[in-house]
Amino acid sequence: MTGTVYLVGAGPGAPDLVTLRGARLLEQADIVFHDALVHPEIVALAASAEKIPVGKRCGRHSAAQKFINKRLVDAARKHRVVVRLKGGDPMLFGRAQEEIECLAAAGVRYEIVPGVTSALAASADLGTSLTRRGVSRSVSLVTPRTGEGEDPGNWVRAALAADTTAIYMGVGEAASISSALIAAGKPAATPVVILENASLPDSRCVAGTLGDLPRIAAQGFAGPALILLGDVYRELVSATAVQARKAAGF
Repeated sequence: MTGTVYLVGAGPGAPDLVTLRGARLLEQADIVFHDALVHPEIVALAASAEKIPVGKRCGRHSAAQKFINKRLVDAARKHRVVVRLKGGDPMLFGRAQEEIECLAAAGVRYEIVPGVTSALAASADLGTSLTRRGVSRSVSLVTPRTGEGEDPGNWVRAALAADTTAIYMGVGEAASISSALIAAGKPAATPVVILENASLPDSRCVAGTLGDLPRIAAQGFAGPALILLGDVYRELVSATAVQARKAAGF
């Protein structure tokens, strides 16, 4: 008898942003493999399940993806409801495809339960639409991060092609991101926002320009942070500049 593995999106951080379907499956789960950044209150919904942390954090020891894949297959052969709980949405920079392919090859049933991704939560926190009418008609979700031996792809071209861009897992590479985009033709004056801990009470926003991105990113971001850039943030950057001038006594 083989159970079903549910790849569940936990959302951007706030525990009440997990979907109803995701919460129901956690309540029914026999075993849960969860990411490091999932809010403890969401994990706690799986009250009767065995809970196993398998999260990946940059610069820290983490479980190898192949090991996670094998554990999911093994768990499905012992349990009826297996939940793989991922931050944000499983299908966006969540390595879900590797788990899907492994489960399919082993003949294990699986289901994807979408979650709210951090770009949407950040937009809600900022009160700024990713696709503001008359300013932005396209959005690109990119990351410069790659695994060892992987093709880096052309995230710069994708960022240049869109009116608004959300850069995931990029704060630690802010200097190279700024240099690459400016060298490719993106104006250094392009408005930029870094939002940390989207959807949570301690969320923090720092605004500036693409040319100033390395300095902005150096302001001690400890939680998960997203880089957003585009003209939709121009008013936010202007307001930040006015506040800075007032604080300096001008």
